[in-house]
Amino acid sequence: MRIRKGYAVIIAALIVGLSVPCAAYTAQKGDSYWKISKSYGTDFSELLKVNKKTAESVLNIGDAVLIPGIDAHIAKGGDTYWKIAKKYNISFSKLLEINNADASSELDIGQVVYLTQTEPAEPWVSYTTYKIKSGDTLWGLAEKYGIPCAELCGANKMSENTVLYIGMSINVPVHHVPETPRISEKYGEYLDWWTQAQYVVPTGAEFTVADFYTGKSFMAKRTTGANHADCEPLTSSDTAAMKKIWGGAFSWSARPVLIHYNGRVIAASAASYEHGGNENAAGGAWTSWRSGDYGAGYNYDWVKGNDYNGHFDIHFLNSTTHNTGKISEEHQKNIKIAAGR
Repeated sequence: MRIRKGYAVIIAALIVGLSVPCAAYTAQKGDSYWKISKSYGTDFSELLKVNKKTAESVLNIGDAVLIPGIDAHIAKGGDTYWKIAKKYNISFSKLLEINNADASSELDIGQVVYLTQTEPAEPWVSYTTYKIKSGDTLWGLAEKYGIPCAELCGANKMSENTVLYIGMSINVPVHHVPETPRISEKYGEYLDWWTQAQYVVPTGAEFTVADFYTGKSFMAKRTTGANHADCEPLTSSDTAAMKKIWGGAFSWSARPVLIHYNGRVIAASAASYEHGGNENAAGGAWTSWRSGDYGAGYNYDWVKGNDYNGHFDIHFLNSTTHNTGKISEEHQKNIKIAAGR
């Protein structure tokens, strides 16, 4: 049985012989029955039972996995939150609260409307061991594993100046960020930058940036960024496509966007203005000129041949600006739009 990607579908209890409702989830790359049980907060053994599987069963991309205990309604043509609340004898205001909606929110056909409050699956961290090799640095390893250098240092009670020796073992944090419900396929996951988004879209990730209003898109790469994601277009064609989205000129004006990466869609906000770099100098090197009136200094431009000097900013829920360390209200408003909040 295959289920259209991005939708949960309520399955009649008779199908699985249970007295509780179930939903079907489509397995994505990297999924396992254990990870899915953690994501939905359901008992692992019960999940295996309703799917007639064992702990050793292989899960393939596209397989439908029944999730026990999820109580929801799939929106049909003409549905509204008010009608659904009346149908199930639920408080209208409570239904809106459960689904992070308001009285003016509209429903798309196929949209999942939760009928009971469910606790969102929390991100968790595990650790892997890495043995230091010749040429390794803490900064380089942090970039390789997509985590902040300060976090890697903290996990090993080190500082950025700690001397590394070949053969030394260090602990590397591995972040597991469960997929969270989207309002519908039109919108993205509403992920917190500090605990979720920066790990879902790590440094080095190449992804699609889709403009929320027009649907036009381009490819980009996250090259750095601690307070938010500092990104660069992948090619000159991507730079040209980005420029068209912003009306033909690079701009600090922010737009709601959707980030498509690794099978997930995340709500975000981006400005296209190029700054902090020099296309004609090596990334990370000192340069006498940097775009955006940054003057001489460290070159934040690693992607070459893309006709773009420096990087542009992508913000996620609760991310902040580099120069003030404060949240940008404009970006946060756009992220809510992209998440359907």
